[in-house]
Amino acid sequence: MLGDYRIEGAGAAEIAASVERGVGAGALAPGDALPPQRELATRLGVNPNTVAAAYRSLRDRGVIETAGRRGSRIRHRPASTPRESLRVDVPHGARDLSTGNPDPALLPPLGDALATAAERARTRPTLYGAPAVTAELGRAARRMLAADGVPDGPVAVTSGALDAIERVLAAHLRPGDVVAVEDPGWGSLLDLVPALGLRPLPVAVDDDGPLPDAVAGALRRHARALIVTARAQNPTGAAVSAARGAALRALLAEHPATLVVEDDHGHGIVDLPLHAVCGSTTHWALVRSTAKAYGPDLRLAVLTGDALTVDRVRGRQRLGPGWVSHLLQDAVARLWEQEAVRPHRVAASYGHRRDALVRALADRGVPARGRSGMNAWVPVPDETGAVARLLQAGWAVAPGARFRLASGPGLRITLSPLALEEIGGVADAVADALRPSLPRRYD
Repeated sequence: MLGDYRIEGAGAAEIAASVERGVGAGALAPGDALPPQRELATRLGVNPNTVAAAYRSLRDRGVIETAGRRGSRIRHRPASTPRESLRVDVPHGARDLSTGNPDPALLPPLGDALATAAERARTRPTLYGAPAVTAELGRAARRMLAADGVPDGPVAVTSGALDAIERVLAAHLRPGDVVAVEDPGWGSLLDLVPALGLRPLPVAVDDDGPLPDAVAGALRRHARALIVTARAQNPTGAAVSAARGAALRALLAEHPATLVVEDDHGHGIVDLPLHAVCGSTTHWALVRSTAKAYGPDLRLAVLTGDALTVDRVRGRQRLGPGWVSHLLQDAVARLWEQEAVRPHRVAASYGHRRDALVRALADRGVPARGRSGMNAWVPVPDETGAVARLLQAGWAVAPGARFRLASGPGLRITLSPLALEEIGGVADAVADALRPSLPRRYD
C-alpha cells in the first residue's frame, strides 16, 4: 500500500505532517492508498478519531482525496500545484494566445518613474521603522478609491493581488472553512484556496458577474467568504453591472458575517465603471493590482478594507516581508501622477479586438463571451480535442480546465498578441476545431 514508508505521529497534526513529508519526499506517490483509519490508529496506538482528524485536514488542504469505500489516496494533482501547469506546449511557429499577458505595446514606459523613485531613495533612503505605505501612494490610492465609490478604509500595499487575497483570507478563516469562488474563475485563486486548507465552493458567473441565486446558495451552504472579480474577470471577461452589484450588496447585507474580497485587477485596462460589492458586510477588502495595466513585473497591489482586516494584514506582513519596496511604491505613485496609463485608450484597444472576435465567432455559429478585459471565453463540448486541433492549425489557447471547478468545458483566448486583421483567421480556426469530424470507414 505505502511501500516502505511508515506514517508516524501521536496527534492529528503530527500524522498529517508525516503524510505531507512523504508526499514531499516522493515516498508517497500520487494514487497511493492510505491505510484505513482504524488500521492506522491501531498501528500508531491512537484513537481512530485522531486519524480521522488528520485525514480530514489532509483532504481540506488538497493533499489526499477520499472516495467512500475505496478509501483515501494521495491526490494525483495536489492543490498546491499551480493550474499554470495545465498549459499547452506551444510548437515552433504557432501563435500563443494562452498566456493571459497584457499587450506590451499598451504598457507605459517605466524609466522616468523608476528614475524619480531612485532619486528619492538617494536623498531620503527608506530605513527600518519607516511606514509600510508611502504617504504619496497612500493619498493617491485613497483618492482614486473614493472617486470610484469604494467605502472609506485604511490602505495597505502587497506584492500583487494574489498576495493580498491570501493575506485577507488568512486573517479571518481557518482550515476547513468554505469559500465561494467564481466558476469559471482565476486559476491561481482556485489553487490558492485549497492550498490554504479552505474548501472552494463554485458560484456560477454570467456577463454581469456572480449570479445572485448561486451566491445565495453558497451562503446557505455556510460559505464564510465570497471572492468577486469586479471587472475584466479572468477568464470570461465578466464585469459586475450596476444592477448586479446592487443585488449582491442587498443579499450580502443579510449575511453580515461573510468576508467579502473584491478583486479589481482590471483597474486601468477597462472603461466600465466600478460597481463595488464590498462594504455591505462587517469584514471586506478590495484589491487593485498594477500587473495588467503597468506590467506583471511591477509587483504591487493596493488593498483597502475594514479597519480590523487591514490591521491584521499589516500586522502579519510586518512579521514577514515587512513592507513592499518604497522604490516600487514611489514609481507607481509617479505613474499615477503622470496618468501614464489612459484607461479609455487601453480598454478601446482590447475591446476592439475582443468584440471583433466574439462577433466573428457568432457569424460562424460559435457562441463566445467577453464583456471586458483582454480575454474571450468559448464554451466547447470537447476541450482537449479543440485545443489539439487548434494547435495543429497554429494557434495555442488555454484549456478551460485551468479555470473550472464544476462549470462546463471551454477555451480561454487572450487577445493581446492579435492584430485586428488576424481575428478572422482565429475565428475560422476555432470554428473548424469545433466542427464534428466526419466518420471514417475502415475496410
